[in-house]
Amino acid sequence: MRHGTTLRKVPLTLMLLLSAVSGGCKQGPWTLWNSYAAKFIDSQGRVIDPQGGDRTTSEGQSYALFFALADNDRPRFDQVLAWTRTNLAGGNLGTRLPGWLWGKAPDGQWKLLDPNPASDSDCWIAYSLLEAGRLWHNPAYTALGHQVMALIAKQEVAELPGFGSMLMPGNTALWVHNQTWTVNPSYLPLFLFDRFQQEDPAGPWGAIAMNVPNLLRQSVRHGFVMDWADYVPSDGFYPAAPPLQPGKPQPQAAGSYDAIRVYLWAGMLDGGGHRRTDLVGAISGMASYVANHGAPPEKVNADGIPLEHDGPIGFSAALLPYLKALPDMGKTSAQQRVRMSEQLDPSTGLYGKDPAYYDQNLVLFATGYLNSRFRFGTHGELSVEWTRE
Repeated sequence: MRHGTTLRKVPLTLMLLLSAVSGGCKQGPWTLWNSYAAKFIDSQGRVIDPQGGDRTTSEGQSYALFFALADNDRPRFDQVLAWTRTNLAGGNLGTRLPGWLWGKAPDGQWKLLDPNPASDSDCWIAYSLLEAGRLWHNPAYTALGHQVMALIAKQEVAELPGFGSMLMPGNTALWVHNQTWTVNPSYLPLFLFDRFQQEDPAGPWGAIAMNVPNLLRQSVRHGFVMDWADYVPSDGFYPAAPPLQPGKPQPQAAGSYDAIRVYLWAGMLDGGGHRRTDLVGAISGMASYVANHGAPPEKVNADGIPLEHDGPIGFSAALLPYLKALPDMGKTSAQQRVRMSEQLDPSTGLYGKDPAYYDQNLVLFATGYLNSRFRFGTHGELSVEWTRE
């Protein structure tokens, strides 16, 4: 193993804390979520990415909605929802999907910089609204969730010829060029579509859920997930370069900051039946690599070859549910927990001396799931600790 860390360097009490899984008892305040909110969410309900020029994305807003619901934090849920509605959706989420990017424009004004939606955020918003309506017994949330779902189905779902229904990364027309459909595997947590299917059986959600495993199997390289994939009818899926950023050179196809979420979503899928086993098996290249190298790679090239540089601490966190779902990965999982513990800053309660917004979100998902603060049921329904006796 390249890294010198050993389990003996970490006190036993810390190891017990890191590996603790709730046995149904109340755990008390969610300190990581509270630390995250103090650092990254302002008094209006705007999630701020300091390393992104203090920008706000619909992704950040959607994750904050989910974590607020998981923590039974309804005032913050309403605050985040209100800011999102007002600033990203023109005041009405029921008729307009939120633009993905808000920040400081060249003229110095803070405003919506890109009105195009991002479908993964839209799905997390719809899901959080549906589950907020159910868990908090509020029909208004449920109704709004249905409206957002309807907009997603109308604007962001396409029929891929010879393959079937699939969620596109945003407005469908922007992601189809020269008979090639571009998709993002990390936008496709199966449990979200399972839940949507329960609420809207006539919608495309069940078909999307059935197609996701095939998409992954065709687009992975040596068991590693790619950030983006192109679909060519009669030829299948291939690694694709990410969208070109103005003023920057064309990046290469790879698996990195987007792809890491696919391992996380797969690990959090309900373990009943064979779906989770099949899914994590299709993307098992990452587990084999981490078992031998001690840390996940920051980037895997389009040929499925990991590059040398280690990924940030959020990558280690994202792999924990995935590693738990694979056999004989206890030692590898413990190594990732040790790596995380070494970067936990007690003064902030966050990970890293300069805590990155994205890393904390990955840690919140992974540890919240492993500690049973939330789980996703057989049909994608959210189970939260605060409803348990």
